Amino acid sequence: MAAAYDVIVIGAGPGGYVAAIRAAQLGLKVVIVEREHLGGICLNWGCIPTKALLRSAEVFHLMHRAKEFGLKADGIGYDLPAVVARSRGVAKQLSSGIGHLMKKNKIAVVMGQATVTAKGKVTVKTDKGNEDLTAPHIILATGARARELPGLEADGDLVWTYKHALQPKRMPKKLLVIGSGAIGIEFASFFNTLGADTTVVEVMDRILPVEDAEISAFAKKQFVKQGMKILEKAGVKKLDRKPGVGVTAHIEMGGKVETHDFDTVISAVGIVGNVENLGLEALGVKIDRTHVITDEYCRTGIDGLYAIGDIAGAPWLAHKASHEGVMVAELIAGKHPHPIKPNSIAGCTYCHPQVASVGLTEAKAKEAGYDIKVGRFPFIGNGKAIALGESEGMIKTIFDAKTGELLGAHMIGAEVTELIQGYVVGRSLETTEEDLINTVFPHPTLSEMMHEAVLDAYGRALHF
Repeated sequence: MAAAYDVIVIGAGPGGYVAAIRAAQLGLKVVIVEREHLGGICLNWGCIPTKALLRSAEVFHLMHRAKEFGLKADGIGYDLPAVVARSRGVAKQLSSGIGHLMKKNKIAVVMGQATVTAKGKVTVKTDKGNEDLTAPHIILATGARARELPGLEADGDLVWTYKHALQPKRMPKKLLVIGSGAIGIEFASFFNTLGADTTVVEVMDRILPVEDAEISAFAKKQFVKQGMKILEKAGVKKLDRKPGVGVTAHIEMGGKVETHDFDTVISAVGIVGNVENLGLEALGVKIDRTHVITDEYCRTGIDGLYAIGDIAGAPWLAHKASHEGVMVAELIAGKHPHPIKPNSIAGCTYCHPQVASVGLTEAKAKEAGYDIKVGRFPFIGNGKAIALGESEGMIKTIFDAKTGELLGAHMIGAEVTELIQGYVVGRSLETTEEDLINTVFPHPTLSEMMHEAVLDAYGRALHF
């Protein structure tokens, strides 16, 4: 006999487990199904362990700068297995914490592969056999995985995905990173900092292509200064693999193909949604390029079936998935939540220097027909940044000249992934330039640059 619930959540990543918790808080009987690890990719193989690796690289970088701060550090080195072990330990700690949260909120957990067999019905293939579940509401939160291009498939030895890069068998000496989105640039930054001769290939006309063009250009300058080689408007056409030796990459640029040798390749060319084997086609769920089509409330068009997070398309961000999970849980419970606004969700890249943004780029704002005011402020003009020894960076703001609406904010530099939330809150509260100008920012802080970037947009910058 099938076990009956109010809500079945398929996938226990940051979208699924948060949806389950919020639904339970609202008094619903909830079961969550997960085929691999509680916490999903984010906690186990994505956001969290990569940040742990990058923190080690950041400390290593600072150790080399000890003399600048009047300190002494001799015999500086690293232990790659220990760096990886710390990263895995951090992931394990958080993943086990999700299990505690499930128990605390009285959420049933079923480990196995779920298939939606009919409206309101799910069959889970577990180690002990099939388990049937029923519920009037089902939330799909199965996430996504690395995209693999023909001929560039990962083998775990010479060619890696993010999973292999998180548990490297060796320290690359000469590394090729294919793709300069957040994942590619973060791994390029990590391995380059530890000493790998790193080349990044990007098919678009600039690295970090979703970011504002000015920020991309600034980032490229910094990465090149750190020793990276950046190849833009370039594509890897073929990889000749030589086991035990390395890889010869055939890279096309400007109509010409050149060959370059590497010992390791990381493929970071995007993601595809995990839509297979869920029974979605039989239900009539619409899928476009491996992502489930939904409305603004994550409804699939099939009564009682929702899709949240990466499976539902861009932006592919954990915090977007979590917020959608809360929204759907409240919708199911009869509340009246606001729909998600993609343009008010911040994107963060934890390379060195960090990159963060929210809202429209300058180009997108112009394309949308806005008459804009743009403000900029460099880190070199900020006392706290200079005291930290982090004077490379900038903050850029974009306003609607007619209404004063904050259309977008773009940052590069130390700790900007923390600073960006100030502008996110501002956009959520429909803040105007007048509100931001009249806000008192504490001194000395990096956040003062946020104020100055607004002032600059209106010709009132004080410290530059």
